[in-house]
Amino acid sequence: MGKTVRISRSETPPTVIGVMPQGVRFLPSPANAQEPNYNINGMVDFWVPAIVNPENRKSPMFDVVGRLRKGVALRQAQAELDVLGQRQGRAERDFEGMVPQVQSLSTEMNRDGGRILLPLLGAAALVLFIACGNAAALLLVRGIQRQQEYAVRSALGIGRMGLFRLVSTEGLLLALVGGTFGIVLAWGAVKLFKLIGGHAIPRLDAVTTGWPVLAFGLGSAVFAAILAGLFPAMRASGLDPVDVLKSAGPKSSAGRGERRLLRAVTMVQTALTLALLVGAGLLIRTMVNLSNVQSGYDTARILTMSVTAVQGDWAVFHRRALERVAALPGVQNAAFAWGVPLTGNNWPDTVEIEGRRAASKKSEQISLPLRAVTPDYFNALGMVISGGRGFRSTDTRGAPGVAVVNQSLVDHYFQKTIPLGKKLWLFGRKESPTEIVGVVANGRTDDLTHAAEPEIYLPLWQMQAFSKHLVIRTAGDPRSIMLAVQRELRAVDPTVAIENVKTLDQIRGDSLASRTFAMQLLVGFSVVGSLLTLVGIYGVLSLSVASRRREIAIRSAVGAGRSDIRNLVLEEGFRLVAGGVVAGIAIALLLSRVLGAFLFGVEPNDPLTLIAVGLLFAIVALLACWVPIRRAMRVDPLEALRYE
Repeated sequence: MGKTVRISRSETPPTVIGVMPQGVRFLPSPANAQEPNYNINGMVDFWVPAIVNPENRKSPMFDVVGRLRKGVALRQAQAELDVLGQRQGRAERDFEGMVPQVQSLSTEMNRDGGRILLPLLGAAALVLFIACGNAAALLLVRGIQRQQEYAVRSALGIGRMGLFRLVSTEGLLLALVGGTFGIVLAWGAVKLFKLIGGHAIPRLDAVTTGWPVLAFGLGSAVFAAILAGLFPAMRASGLDPVDVLKSAGPKSSAGRGERRLLRAVTMVQTALTLALLVGAGLLIRTMVNLSNVQSGYDTARILTMSVTAVQGDWAVFHRRALERVAALPGVQNAAFAWGVPLTGNNWPDTVEIEGRRAASKKSEQISLPLRAVTPDYFNALGMVISGGRGFRSTDTRGAPGVAVVNQSLVDHYFQKTIPLGKKLWLFGRKESPTEIVGVVANGRTDDLTHAAEPEIYLPLWQMQAFSKHLVIRTAGDPRSIMLAVQRELRAVDPTVAIENVKTLDQIRGDSLASRTFAMQLLVGFSVVGSLLTLVGIYGVLSLSVASRRREIAIRSAVGAGRSDIRNLVLEEGFRLVAGGVVAGIAIALLLSRVLGAFLFGVEPNDPLTLIAVGLLFAIVALLACWVPIRRAMRVDPLEALRYE
C-alpha cells in the first residue's frame, strides 16, 4: 500500500490503494475489442478510476455494467430504458432514434462460445442416441440368447416383476460401469478439447471437468441404459416359459418381430450417423473453400507483433525501430500498422464524405473502419495501389491530412469513379478535411467469409496510434527472426512492450478457429458414430443369419448355390443400409441448417456433399456385411437340418 506503479498511459505514476483477489477476468468490451492488445481471455492486473468528461457524454466511450434489483427481469429493465431513451431523444436531437440495449453479462460473455458449442452439443446427443441404439440391440440379443434361462427361472417361481427387475438391473449395472469408465475418459477428453480448441472459444482455459457436469453425464448414461433395456426387460417378463421350453434347441433365436425391431434400430443409427457425416462433410468443404479464397493480401512469410512504446518521443522511437528492423538480414519490408487483417483491430469512426448530404442526426451518420499504417505496409502485404499513390514519409503531423481508400468504398460512395482529391471529414467539420490520394485493392480484412467492405487507411505518422502491430515480410521462415527483431526493438527502447508475436498465417488460422474446432469435433463424432453403426449392422445381419440357418440349409439342399445365399444376405443388408441412408439424408437436410453460420461457399443442402457422403457410407456399410455373408455361405445343410 502506498507504493507507486509506472503505467504507460499515466502521466503521474498512480499510488496503490488496494489489492483485488486473484483470477478476476477482463469483462468483454465490444467498444474496446478493436484494440491490438485486447484479450478477452486476459486477467485484470491493475484497476484505475474511470474519468468521465461531461462534455463528451454524447460519445460512446464506455460500456455500462449494472446489477438489476432483485426480482427485476431483463425485459423490465429494457422497457424502462426505452422510455428514458425516448425522453432523451425528444430533449436532444442528437439522441433521436438511438435505443439502449440491455442483455445479461453471461449472454455477452458466452455469445461466441454458445454459437459454437450448442450445435456440437446436438452432435454429441446424436452420438448418445446411436450408442443407445447399440446398447438396446445388444441387450435384446442377449435377452434372446438367454430365453431358456428366463424360462427356467419362471418355471422355478420367479414372477414377471422379478424377471423385469433382473433384466433392468443388468442394464443399470452396464450403465454404471460404462458411465464410470466415461468419467475417466472425460478428464482426458476435456484436456483434448482445450488443446484443439485454441482460440475458438473464449476463456477455454477456465473450463474444468466439474462434478455437476460429471453427474449430469452419469445420469444421462443411466437414463439411456434404462430406456435401452426397457424393451428387453418387458420382453423377458412377458415370455411364456412353456412355449420357450418346447422350442429348446439351436433354432430358438430371434423371431421375425425381433429382427424387424433390430433392423429399425439399426436404420435409425444409420440415419443419425449419416447426418453427422453430412455435417462433417459440409465443414470439410467449407475449410477447403476458405483455403482457396482470395483474401486480397499475402499472408505467407509475414511476422507480426504488437509494439507499445511507453516512454520517450513517439515518432523518434518508431522511425528508429523501422530502420533497425528493416536492416536485419532476411527482412524485405517492415511497417507499423493499426488494423492488421483478421485480428479484429480497426478504429470505427463517423465519416462525412464530400458530395454527400450531412446526416441530420447521429443514428444516420456513416461509420467506417479506419486503419493507420506506415508507407511500406501495402508492399509488405502485397496490396496493390490501383489509383493515385500510397503514403510517403512526408505525410506527417503538420502536413495536409491524406487518406487511401479501398475499392469497395469507391464503388459504394463514388459510383466507381476514382475519387482522387475528394475530401473526407473524420472528426466533424470543425477539423481540417482529409484528402483522398490513393485507392487500394479490396482485401477481406475483417473476416475471410465476408466480401470486402468500405474502409479508410490513414498515415500512422499523422495518427500516432498508441498500440499497434509491427508487420515484417521476410525472405524465409519469419519465425527465425523473432528474437532478432525483439532485440532490435529493445535496443531502441528497453521498456518497449512486445506482445502477441505471431505469423500472419497463424492469425489467419486463429480467425478460422471456430470452424476448425467444429470440424474436428464433428469428424470425431462421425467416426465414433460410424463405428457404432457398423457394429450394429454387423450384429443385425449376424443375428439374421443365425436365425435363418434352417432356411439357408433348406435353400442349399434344394439347389441354391453359394452366390444365391450371398445375394440373399446381401439383399437384406442393402435394404438395411439403403433405408438408413435415405432417412439420414432427410434428417441431414433438417439438421445441417444449424451449421449455416459456419459454412462458406457451400449450402446446407449441397447435393454433392449429400450424394458423396451417402455413397461412401453405403459402400463402407456394405463391406461390414461381408463377414455375415461368408458365415451364411459356409452353413452346412446336413448339420443345420440334423436338429429338425
